Amino acid sequence: MSTTTKTTTAEGQKYDGFTEEERDAMKQRAKELKTSARRGAKADTESEVLAKIAEMADSDRVIAERLHALIKASAPELTAKLWYGMPAYARDGKMICFFQAAAKFKARYATLGFSDEANLDEGAMWPASYALTEITADVEARIGALLRQALS
Repeated sequence: MSTTTKTTTAEGQKYDGFTEEERDAMKQRAKELKTSARRGAKADTESEVLAKIAEMADSDRVIAERLHALIKASAPELTAKLWYGMPAYARDGKMICFFQAAAKFKARYATLGFSDEANLDEGAMWPASYALTEITADVEARIGALLRQALS
């Protein structure tokens, strides 16, 4: 994801802490949890996800919009919601996958990540996060296959 920052304490000692982006993500998650508790787990949160996507930089937004449409078409049983300020998709309240914009943590590429709720197990080691620089027809097909496996 990202590297930690070195901060100087009052005593002049260095320590590793969270980056500004990591602190922001944690604040967003706390806000999401408070909002969810107020309105209940069954609330429609897709409009919040679409609003978050609309705020993204052009390159991230194009990928996020196509990914959102692909997930909704390939896995309509998934519910769109925000997770640490990122578009995410859950089944029965449990996170299955999420999109992390490249700009979120000043990364070189966006990612599509899967939680441990996704059935992607393959032997003793398997990928749980995929770099995305664009979504082509081949990438769409691969994501569709990953979603089918994740939900199997």
